[in-house]
Amino acid sequence: MTQTEGAPHSSLADLVEVMRRLRDPENGCEWDRVQTFETIAPYAIEEAYEVADAIRRGDMADLKEELGDLQLQVVYHARIAEERGAFGIDDVMASITAKMIRRHPHIFGDEAESPGWEALKAGERDSYADKSALAHVAHALPALKRAEKLQKRAARVGFDWPDADGPRAKIIEELAEIDAATSDEERAAEVGDLLFSVVNYARHLSIDPETALREAASRFEARFRKVEEIADKPLNGMNIEALETLWQQAKRAL
Repeated sequence: MTQTEGAPHSSLADLVEVMRRLRDPENGCEWDRVQTFETIAPYAIEEAYEVADAIRRGDMADLKEELGDLQLQVVYHARIAEERGAFGIDDVMASITAKMIRRHPHIFGDEAESPGWEALKAGERDSYADKSALAHVAHALPALKRAEKLQKRAARVGFDWPDADGPRAKIIEELAEIDAATSDEERAAEVGDLLFSVVNYARHLSIDPETALREAASRFEARFRKVEEIADKPLNGMNIEALETLWQQAKRAL
């Protein structure tokens, strides 16, 4: 493997040693040694998003750095677990290696072809204490992605609309229920149901809702910035008709 010019040769073991020293109870970093699973978990999620963003932008230099930041989170969690006598980084590597071999019997075993990734994962779920079809869908997933995964799991056992017409009708139904809500709590619940239905509709149209919303947000940001550029003055003193005119100009420009 080619090393970065001017950089010392480093390996996973070197990073593990760096983390061991940072976590040293007596001579370690004051910030690093007091962290817990709970306090650093948000950083792992953030770094995963930054990896995805670097890929989206096609920035290989940034991707290299973000992958390193993400790897650091793996080493960090493994170190805390090792300090508690639970497992270490070697156990993490052994676990994922065994899983990848197990899930590719057509490559590492005697099977002529793969039975399918989802079929293999379903077989593994048979060993879970929780036998629900919805078991082990992580609560920490982004809400749209978690909704989609729950729907896909339910669909595997036949709990699904036959086509996109059902989810589309459900969206209209949920809008009516929002209008009929008589309290803030009830209205919030109905908005949640509406968003869940939109995810279901997107799934039936083979659209990834997370990606679709992210791109919609990017379009909004670009167009709003264009509105600010065209206006060339504070927006908060303009009426809605003027703002709408600027918005339409921005849409045509972008």
